[in-house]
Amino acid sequence: MTTSVTERAEATVLTVAGDVDLATAPALENALDAALAGRPTALVVDLSAVSFLASAGMAVLVGAHKRAGDTRIAVVADGPATSRQLKVTSLDQVFSLHPTLEEALAALG
Repeated sequence: MTTSVTERAEATVLTVAGDVDLATAPALENALDAALAGRPTALVVDLSAVSFLASAGMAVLVGAHKRAGDTRIAVVADGPATSRQLKVTSLDQVFSLHPTLEEALAALG
């Protein structure tokens, strides 16, 4: 799993790629905490390049949401590897879920 952060006018974007599982969830948690440390107005977690999202990864997203304070969090997830799990677990009710980064940024802007 890899992560990268970019700053956009509308939000900080954390892009995640690869498998998010028990082994890589701590690295995702560290990346999320680092992104939230800057206290952005909004944070987009882009999971569009994630090929596998395990429950450990979803737990990390929930934890970040709880620690986010006033930072609004949106998640980009589309397809069976990510959005299905988020919808089945009703996490689409917790996060603002979008099929593309552009739609997430527009919703936050």
